[in-house]
Amino acid sequence: MSDPVGKLPSELDQLPDRDTEETAEWAASLDAVAKAAGTRRAEYLLRRTLQHAEAAGLALPKLLETDYVNTIPTSAEPEFPGDEEMEAKITAWNRWNAAAMVTRGSKYGVGGHIATFASAAWLYETGFQHFFRGKEADGSGDQLYIQGHASPGIYARAFLDGRVSEQQLDNFRQESGGNGLPSYPHPRRLPWLWEFPTVSMGLGPLSAIYQARFNRYLQNRSIKDTANSHVWAFLGDGEMDEPESTAALALASREQLDNLTFVINCNLQRLDGPVRANFRVVQELEAQFRGAGWNVIKSLWGSAWDELFQLDTTGALVRRLREVPDAQFQTYATRDVAYIRQHFFGANAELVQLAGVLSDAKIAECFHSSRGGHEPRKVYAAYKAALEHKGAPTVILAQTVKGYTLGAGFESKNANHQMKKLTIDEFKDMRDLLGLPIPDSAFADGQVPYGHPGANSPEVQYLNERRAALGGPAPARKVKHVALPAPADRSFAPLLKGSGKQEMATTMAFVRLVKDLMRDKETGKRWVPIVPDEARTFGMESLFPSAGIYSPLGQTYEPVDRDQLMYYKEAKDGQILNEGITEAGAMADFIAACTSYATHGEPMIPFYIFYSMFGWQRTADQMWQLADQLGKGFIVGATAGRTTLTGEGLQHADGHSHLIASTNPASLNYDPAFAYEIAVIVKDGLRRMYGETPEDVFYYLTVYNEPKVQPAMPEGVEEGILKGLYRFNTAADLAEAAPAADAPKVQLMASGTAIHWILEAQKLLAADWNVAADVWSATSWGELRRDALECDEALLRGEVRTPYVTRALEGAAGPVLAVSDWMRQVPDQISQWVEQDYTSLGTDGFGLSDTREGARRHFGVDAQSIVVAALAQLARRGEVPASAVKEARERYGL
Repeated sequence: MSDPVGKLPSELDQLPDRDTEETAEWAASLDAVAKAAGTRRAEYLLRRTLQHAEAAGLALPKLLETDYVNTIPTSAEPEFPGDEEMEAKITAWNRWNAAAMVTRGSKYGVGGHIATFASAAWLYETGFQHFFRGKEADGSGDQLYIQGHASPGIYARAFLDGRVSEQQLDNFRQESGGNGLPSYPHPRRLPWLWEFPTVSMGLGPLSAIYQARFNRYLQNRSIKDTANSHVWAFLGDGEMDEPESTAALALASREQLDNLTFVINCNLQRLDGPVRANFRVVQELEAQFRGAGWNVIKSLWGSAWDELFQLDTTGALVRRLREVPDAQFQTYATRDVAYIRQHFFGANAELVQLAGVLSDAKIAECFHSSRGGHEPRKVYAAYKAALEHKGAPTVILAQTVKGYTLGAGFESKNANHQMKKLTIDEFKDMRDLLGLPIPDSAFADGQVPYGHPGANSPEVQYLNERRAALGGPAPARKVKHVALPAPADRSFAPLLKGSGKQEMATTMAFVRLVKDLMRDKETGKRWVPIVPDEARTFGMESLFPSAGIYSPLGQTYEPVDRDQLMYYKEAKDGQILNEGITEAGAMADFIAACTSYATHGEPMIPFYIFYSMFGWQRTADQMWQLADQLGKGFIVGATAGRTTLTGEGLQHADGHSHLIASTNPASLNYDPAFAYEIAVIVKDGLRRMYGETPEDVFYYLTVYNEPKVQPAMPEGVEEGILKGLYRFNTAADLAEAAPAADAPKVQLMASGTAIHWILEAQKLLAADWNVAADVWSATSWGELRRDALECDEALLRGEVRTPYVTRALEGAAGPVLAVSDWMRQVPDQISQWVEQDYTSLGTDGFGLSDTREGARRHFGVDAQSIVVAALAQLARRGEVPASAVKEARERYGL
């Protein structure tokens, strides 16, 4: 084959050719084949050669796309070990009850989805009957990420095995009475069944990858034997458009996570129409996963297609399948045979000749229903091959028909995702198609009945026997609580006693505390430090040589800083998860670690530390996923606040994460001002999350990078620290320039680094204006609000309770001025429960690059601005002259 004119240079031109004559002979042979047998034959031989080279272990680039056919030919399918007839009956009952449940619920207007499970039923049933290991097996069993819209089918199966009642099916999407079923997989709402919330699409595949990785982490650190645990993620082809769905494919391949299988239901439809109307999503996904290093198995065509492929001696059928876009193939599934003969087979003479020997019934079967995802033998072969493949994760691309078995009104219709019910006649047609023994009399009241063969029926006995052999029911979530002992007090002592004259940022205080806690003999190994490539920013490099950075390969190189004390040390049993620049990946790691107590019966103590701006703002959906999954751990927003991170400016200035965090009921949010507050909060957090009576909560702490002298903890403030507010000092405590006894009074309240601004303002008010200010540390605006809301709710039940913030401030003279490095809405969360006059200062608006002092003056939260605001409050009350406000502004240059 001669070189084309103007051929671009390639990397081969840079490699030495030790035998140019042999190279020319290979090219000439290819030219001869192309001339004598055609270019298609030449292409076939090249692809065969590449396939043979790959099988022989030659290091050649892989083809990113293969023909639009099954990866495993029929002749290579393993023997099916189950009773196909019995499994077909079980699947039929589950199909029926899933559709009945949603249809019956439609009369209440609660909705539901039918078509997704109808297409994927065999993908689930084959796994439940032959592959998915339950929690009663050795180890931890398998982890199943069920596609959210397929939940009716899972409930139907739980109904068949007796774990869900008919009443619960009728309460699908009606949970408020306490006996309902959540619309989608949700551990918080149905914690005995669901392990993983998945319907926020894209988070399931991302989390599945990091779950598989965390399984290996536990194994490599000798905490739990997870060798027999496999992660199965069931996904939709439309879901793969979410960026999170494919964000970590390379990580899974790089770390050789062969304990992970993606099963993508390729029914070619998303919520409104075709996934790739003018293209082929299966081929696109194959190239994407192969390019990332995954093992790809395509299960596209059912056995009815075998005859067609055998008759395709020229390859015309395979070429045509690669040409037809998905939207057109969806149309074929709904049109009559004449249309298919004209528009598919009429494309060329070779296909016309092939179609001439095919019956109408055969064509209808192939194009209307025969897909690889609808045949248990095909699915079984794919699953078995996935488990046997070593050295890389596997993705199974299973083609199906959306709405399969639901009738012509549902199958392959663009709108079927939003279609919530079948008519009685459609149910009768479905019954006949599935061969279910449901008489017409069962529809007498106009309602579709549930169907059940009986608890002692052969179907239920078979189902239970298969699940017993695989380790119990699935899906299932089982928690065997293991209380962790409290760490020794000596770990907390350095922070409680203060830093003396040394300045220390609260970020560093937290890192020092965790470093000491990781040395604890009982619980030290259970800490899981997680950081997205900013460990040095947060002063964590001291952990590198002692704890090690986790890598399944260990350290295969000599680090450039090996001669330094704090060198970059990777280890197979490393404790730190340093994720690179991916907050989403770090959060997925965090979720897997936070839920290890349930997934593996091994409580871990993860802390995820990050630039606070890039936490809740960027990954708030995953924070909800964490709450849904009942995770426990510490999220740490470091370099917090809008004015504390000098010079970084708008993109890094966080003044709002506490607002976003306040929307999450499971998140306990603290903004500590001093190191000792951090010690008290973390110690109590360990008790609440990992003690004898654990709570399903997690902690969000914001810490700062501004070095300050850290005082020793005053006596008797622990309760206030945990509840969210305590008096740090009073005006009478000032050593110099104490105000007169009858001086006007004001209460200054602050969280985080703002405590230092109000302490300075306290002195200025006393020295310059004879105003007595008490200083309060508000460690948690959110916890103060949570307590107050609970008091309001109690009042509706006839219980009279006073909010803690009201009680804490009782008798405090003067107005209250609340200040923080956050938007004013953060401290304003408690305003309605403060009986005194209340106002706030904050950093509303966009951040900017400047010095700390310049930024604080810009936002009006520096000490001098606080003084002016306090005087303004007092002037409105008539307690200082109005002129004092103007005078103060002029004196301080505001």
